[in-house]
Amino acid sequence: MSLKKASLLIIAILIIDQISKIYIKTHYALDDKTVVFDWFQIVFVENEGMAWGAKISDVFGFVSDATAKLILTFFRIFALCFIGIWLYRAVASQSSRLLIVAVSLIFAGALGNIIDSVFYGVVFEDSYGHVSSFLPEKGYATFFHGKVVDMLHFPIWKGFLPEWFPFFGGKYFAFFEPVFNVADIAISTGIGILIVFNKRAFGNHR
Repeated sequence: MSLKKASLLIIAILIIDQISKIYIKTHYALDDKTVVFDWFQIVFVENEGMAWGAKISDVFGFVSDATAKLILTFFRIFALCFIGIWLYRAVASQSSRLLIVAVSLIFAGALGNIIDSVFYGVVFEDSYGHVSSFLPEKGYATFFHGKVVDMLHFPIWKGFLPEWFPFFGGKYFAFFEPVFNVADIAISTGIGILIVFNKRAFGNHR
């Protein structure tokens, strides 16, 4: 797979990801919901931390939320550089198509969420109780302190688990609880390909 084709895949994912996020941000107030099916909902939430809303400041209490957000954003950019190098080397060494597709998906997803973190605080208003406007006089945050827009929710099943169920028996459980976006799907798919098809992906990769 050529670098040109990998780049086109990355661009396509970025376009879909950013169009969906900009639409949600400019048409939904925070926590607004549209029920498409019982098992699929559009729910506007913002994530200022890591996966599932975890934050560095939650782990290290002495770090302020603003500093933690800045650290996380720069870490994502740093990681993206390594993913980009990995992709370039995979293409240059003519690695398997599956590996290049997987790394391209991870790169596109990571870049999509980095765009939110770097720019959204400047180009959007906050969304508390009202629909945000694009390119306001003053955004809701500064550069590198934006929040990632999430909107895809799949509450496939929720209820109380049977008592015989190990560890969580009798407790309330929801599957799938997290709300995510197109970039998250791209990252998860790429990682999933590397795990499930490990031998095929790395078969001729030195």
